[in-house]
Amino acid sequence: MSAAALHIRTLDHDNAAWEAFVAASPAATFFHRAGWKEVIERAFGHRCYFLYAERDGRIEGILPMVHVKSRLFANALISTPFCVYGGVVADTAEAESALYAEACARADALGVDYFESRERTPRHEAWPRKDLYYTFRRELADNDDDNLQRIPRKQRAVVRKGIKNGLTWSIDEDIDRLYPLYAYNLRSLGTPVFSQKYMRELLRVFGRDCDVLTVTHEGEAVAAVLNFYFRDEVLPYYSGAGPSARDLKANDYLYWALMQHAVARGARVFDFGRSKTDTGPYHFKRHWGFEPQPLAYEYYLSGMDAMPDISPNNPKYAMFIKAWQRLPLPVTRVVGPWLSKDLG
Repeated sequence: MSAAALHIRTLDHDNAAWEAFVAASPAATFFHRAGWKEVIERAFGHRCYFLYAERDGRIEGILPMVHVKSRLFANALISTPFCVYGGVVADTAEAESALYAEACARADALGVDYFESRERTPRHEAWPRKDLYYTFRRELADNDDDNLQRIPRKQRAVVRKGIKNGLTWSIDEDIDRLYPLYAYNLRSLGTPVFSQKYMRELLRVFGRDCDVLTVTHEGEAVAAVLNFYFRDEVLPYYSGAGPSARDLKANDYLYWALMQHAVARGARVFDFGRSKTDTGPYHFKRHWGFEPQPLAYEYYLSGMDAMPDISPNNPKYAMFIKAWQRLPLPVTRVVGPWLSKDLG
């Protein structure tokens, strides 16, 4: 009797089997969850292709992909845009190979410029790979005193200054206090903001696995961060800080507060997310005692001869960034979501 054939299918509306596979697979991340399909389709309108390999009714592998089609930036299949990690998660080599083959075939059929797979480790030696992003992950102790002592001495002193400045924190169930701080922060960086709808969709779809921690000073919100929770990990993801945050050391206090909150929730790994090499955020995370780990963003080039470069570090975007920093904040909050939906 021959073995059952492996079939590649596209996720429709029944997410339960996909979510069960993600929950059981050690290689899966928060960004492999089925909820991203709903969030991205509702908030951005992009076409999602969440593929899975199935044999005898059992999932052997998954690959979330999104078609981001932009006149300003790129026409691409990405696993997964708006996320740090992506790529195939599979129980078998056959399923992994079949899913990547289907991704390349879809890229060719759709006429995109490239398929980008946001891997945590190298998977395709023959594919071009971008050496730009690093992730920062570290284990947490199960008590606040030990976690404070694990912060390097100079950074720990800055956290203590924030505490002495009378900062306090609380958990929000909405983005009402986060979003103005986030918009202010990104205007300063010259980066378009994501829409409020997108962030509200994250909170709605992921429920208890997503929250907002807000830092206040004398009753005023001065810094905030939207966080994801997956298994025993916490991932601070979208943050913002107002004009007084620097002097109050609010950004430093923010992440210390999150460590306390996350440990109370049962988290044992702090994933500080990705940063571009040798940038301010990259060094900020190193000051916290996190060691950079390279990410292997790999490319199947379908309609291009070289890897794309839509990074803010690209000199051709320098004038745009400077102009954006001079725009009135209300304008950036209106125009930003239109631009950012295609950045991914």
